Amino acid sequence: MTDGPGDGEQLVVALDVGGTGMKCALVRPDGSVAHAERHPTDAGRGPDAVVETVLAVAEGLADRARAAGSTPVACGVAVPGVVDEAAGVAVWSANVGFRDVPLRKLVGARLGLPAVLGHDVRVGGIAEARLGAGRDARHVLFVAIGTGIAAAHVVAGSAAVGAHGAAGEIGHILIRPDGPRCGCGRPGCLEAVSSASAVARRYAELADATTQAGPPGVGTAAPPAGAATRPAGTAVSAAEVAGRAAAGEELAGQVWREAVEALADGLATGQALYDVDTMVIGGGLARAGEQLLGPLRAALHERMTFHREPRLVAAALGDEAGCLGAALLALDSLERR
Repeated sequence: MTDGPGDGEQLVVALDVGGTGMKCALVRPDGSVAHAERHPTDAGRGPDAVVETVLAVAEGLADRARAAGSTPVACGVAVPGVVDEAAGVAVWSANVGFRDVPLRKLVGARLGLPAVLGHDVRVGGIAEARLGAGRDARHVLFVAIGTGIAAAHVVAGSAAVGAHGAAGEIGHILIRPDGPRCGCGRPGCLEAVSSASAVARRYAELADATTQAGPPGVGTAAPPAGAATRPAGTAVSAAEVAGRAAAGEELAGQVWREAVEALADGLATGQALYDVDTMVIGGGLARAGEQLLGPLRAALHERMTFHREPRLVAAALGDEAGCLGAALLALDSLERR
């Protein structure tokens, strides 16, 4: 996909900044990638250090483009959390440590280029809607399922931002009032049940409860049939839970079914709100492929009454979506000038 900058071509500098790493690229106006690289974020160093790394990496990419005879024309940066795109401010990004950081202004001043700031899931949705799995649909809901769950409603290639920059927080739809407490403080949110971290946590809780019950025959319950042993203190990821469920482990199957049913409830609510043609499922949990999408389609179908059932597909761009979307956002800003 990357073949290097070419003489005279225009390129956009694009960065997708996460708590662990940054996906960075030089992107052509048609959305193809001329050059890509990755860097650690090292958020533990503090927000000032992360900002300096973002600026240095962006500047390095612009310099690389110029050295190859290309012209950097803009810079797009995507960050997680609450983003005021109009003001270009990272209002609150817990994973990165940002609070009220005027990142658009800082990047523009450092590079001497027009700059934009976007929300990582919203720009990922824009990329999937224009270049990826939703490119044949006008109305797309991109749902990223990872540590949390967030969505982007994209219509004709543009994502809704909301009055306060917080549109798309589908992970905080209340779906299980008596469910586990969410990181936001309220019990029963979708991401407290169906996110990758929630799946792993639920499996660990049930496995630990089974272990603590003791062996059968001494007044305690027997472990569920097919439950795999888990060494004390060993974490099991959502991907491993999916694999164990596919292999027939009863405990993992129970956790997986709970997550899929809750996710179907959340998506049914999303369809009632947005009435989209296509739902694109991305994020770490989507790597389970048809093991997730198959039962999820069936569960969503059961929940449809008068609403049109959306096409449910896996994301096509992987973890490049945020970076590509940041570039598209920057290109859009140039067209509006």
